[in-house]
Amino acid sequence: MKKLKYLIERILTMNFKNFFEVIKKVHVITKKSKFLIFWDIIFCGIFFQAGYSDYLLFAMYDLNYKERKTILTRGVNNEYIKRYNPKEYWHLINNKDEFNALFKNYLNRDYILIHENEYDKFADFVKIHKKFIAKPLAGSCGNGIKKIDGADYKDKKALFYELLENKTTLLEEIAIQHPKMQALHPASINTVRIVTLKNEYDVTSIVAAFVRIGTNGKVVDNFNNDGICAPVNLEKGFITAVAINKKRETFNNHPTTGVALIGYQLPMWDEVKKLVIEASKVVPQLGIIGWDVCIGVDKPFLIEANQFPGHDIYQLPEHRKNNMGVKPIFEEAIHRKK
Repeated sequence: MKKLKYLIERILTMNFKNFFEVIKKVHVITKKSKFLIFWDIIFCGIFFQAGYSDYLLFAMYDLNYKERKTILTRGVNNEYIKRYNPKEYWHLINNKDEFNALFKNYLNRDYILIHENEYDKFADFVKIHKKFIAKPLAGSCGNGIKKIDGADYKDKKALFYELLENKTTLLEEIAIQHPKMQALHPASINTVRIVTLKNEYDVTSIVAAFVRIGTNGKVVDNFNNDGICAPVNLEKGFITAVAINKKRETFNNHPTTGVALIGYQLPMWDEVKKLVIEASKVVPQLGIIGWDVCIGVDKPFLIEANQFPGHDIYQLPEHRKNNMGVKPIFEEAIHRKK
């Protein structure tokens, strides 16, 4: 019934132009009949809650029934979020000022929130932190985040009002990362995205982990902002496969720094895992959280988190083993009793 409901909802909101564009693309890739591709996409929608975007993104046209069952599709991911993350609590994570207040003990850096008529507070902050990060209170994918060098602004009041006007009112001390993380790409803080799932038995598991690395001197490491990402072994914390960017280009070595990526060991992995498990207890109202972790010089700490972690980078064909997706990992975590 849930699958049928999802399919009906998707049909009612479907962009049919994009749908038929996907059919054309898959036809070019596979040489299969467009008629058969059309009905195969419908089949995947009915049985696996996969939209046409999932069908193309995860190369479901190359998978058999058993393999398709392992893909965490958009419909299944939405079900998980609906089940474990009640929408009335999303603000705890989504609003960066609330997040920083809740997780102050896990941030390892100074920050302030500025408002009108608070120039003195701002002036005190920039005296201590000559360079800092300015963020909007809402948003994702690194959009709107800027690295500010106070030396570039002789008129600090002008900077203050510029930040207010741009609504980048959350100011943070620049995080300092471990030399091994710095070596990947020095211009950006290269974070680890770790997804935790807390089930009905109050057992929290780590179900996905990816390192995200900036490129071309950019300050942010986000996949949607020219960053690259690569899967990380959940137990040991080393990079297990090629890195990939949003254009689906793959990299054995970092495209800017040349660092060899496959097998690269992230530092302090046990501490990283301990951090996200502990942090998940701060917001027991939310069961699935995507944590962005900076591995610092002497300990890991949180950058931010996501109450609706996407399913898109967990199981790309370039990263899958034996064509298997991550749904079994999530299902195992859901049913764990200890």
